[in-house]
Amino acid sequence: MDAAERELLTETFRKAMTGTTGAALDTALTDLGWPELLTEEPDTAIPVVFTLLGETGAHAPILNDVLLHATGQPLGGTLPLPYTGGTWLTWERTDPSQPSVIDPALPLHTTSTGDPNLPLAAGQRALGWWLLGTGRTMLALTREHALARTQFGRPIASFQAVRHRLAETLVALDGAEATLHTATTTAATTATDAGATTGTGTTTGDIALTALLAKAAAGKAALDAARHCQQVLAGIGFTAEHDFHHHLRRTLTLDGLLGSTRDLTRQAGAHIRQNNHAPRLVNL
Repeated sequence: MDAAERELLTETFRKAMTGTTGAALDTALTDLGWPELLTEEPDTAIPVVFTLLGETGAHAPILNDVLLHATGQPLGGTLPLPYTGGTWLTWERTDPSQPSVIDPALPLHTTSTGDPNLPLAAGQRALGWWLLGTGRTMLALTREHALARTQFGRPIASFQAVRHRLAETLVALDGAEATLHTATTTAATTATDAGATTGTGTTTGDIALTALLAKAAAGKAALDAARHCQQVLAGIGFTAEHDFHHHLRRTLTLDGLLGSTRDLTRQAGAHIRQNNHAPRLVNL
């Protein structure tokens, strides 16, 4: 898929997500060919669609599809998803009949148990792109506020403390995006057979590690964005009338799915201790 086709695809899905969310969006994405795109070009489908979910603030239960595809199961169903703290959740494909204790906007409900051997790499990359899109939206909202809000006769965007917070947020998000691109490229160029290697010497274990690190980096960047942006927005960021709190809540929810930033960082450290070295995951 060339750049022009990707841009057209992005705009098509963006329009579908504008004003539509939940089960209705799930249906709309299916009508637009999301299942076929995921099956045929997952390395294009996942970054485009999940980043747009973050940018638009919409949601759909398509994380199920990503994991179902990774395990060779038919799309359109659900499966238990691990959540930080040892909890298992089901992301239902219908609109919530009762508020979720985690995020009232999402049809997330606890379930007894799930498959501890469920391969999570594709889902972690998807959530990483979603967190990245959410972080960039929080930054855009905050930048808009900083340019419009004045104190002492000038926009607060001119104050050094504000500029530093926004700059640190941008750097963190750009770094997370680079990590996600690396994880996506690694998955695309590595054989899918367990333990198989490519000419670059990359293994399926490295795929899992890069996905784990990418999700952790995206989660850390989004959490940093939430913290810095809340400081710049000040009181208005806490109000129900401002869109920021929706993205903040979504960040906290997505960070906990398939391993939180803290949990994944610990897993990466345990992997390095166990193997007595850190593998070279990208050539700089």
